[in-house]
Amino acid sequence: MRVVIVRHAEAAPGDPDELRPLTPEGRAQARQLGDRLRDEGIVPDAVVSSPLLRARETATALGFDGATVDDRLAPGAAPEDVRAVAADHGETVVVVGHQPDCGRAVAALGGGGEPAFPPCAHATLVLE
Repeated sequence: MRVVIVRHAEAAPGDPDELRPLTPEGRAQARQLGDRLRDEGIVPDAVVSSPLLRARETATALGFDGATVDDRLAPGAAPEDVRAVAADHGETVVVVGHQPDCGRAVAALGGGGEPAFPPCAHATLVLE
């Protein structure tokens, strides 16, 4: 199974936190990331995001069909949650979440150190 872990793109400040939208720059970041993933040959079976607005908007802006929401990707998601979400959705899955969850998932599932994960960063892992 191939999992592309994406941190949501740049979001506007605001309150309540769960309703913070992407900035115009964030929308552009997500569109560019979607283009890069397609250039790398990534054709996901599913794109699954956290329920928070900024993650949902990132998932949609990537430009793949049929983004869905999974509450397990909300802030505080454990690496096991990321793996379970991906396993529920196919062989190639893009998951959109939050930091520090994304970095922790990459480290735990990929077996390496915890990478920096600025807005709209991504990592691709191949899991058994």
